Amino acid sequence: MGVIEPLTKIFREVFDDEDITLSGEMTADDVDGWDSLSHVNLIVTIETRFNIKFTQKELLTFRNVGDLMDSIQSKLPS
Repeated sequence: MGVIEPLTKIFREVFDDEDITLSGEMTADDVDGWDSLSHVNLIVTIETRFNIKFTQKELLTFRNVGDLMDSIQSKLPS
């Protein structure tokens, strides 16, 4: 199962922007309204929708959306 489509839907919902197109290099600087509060909402929504949990240590290692996608993919059943 690919994560880009469901993750794009989550980003569009959390940031209320239907024009968001995810790329692996995307960072918070590339998305209007991506601040600390929306980041928490984003992570909670991702964990709920994908039925996964991130550790605090994992969250601190994400440099961009690509890192986030890789982590989600690694937590999903094969």
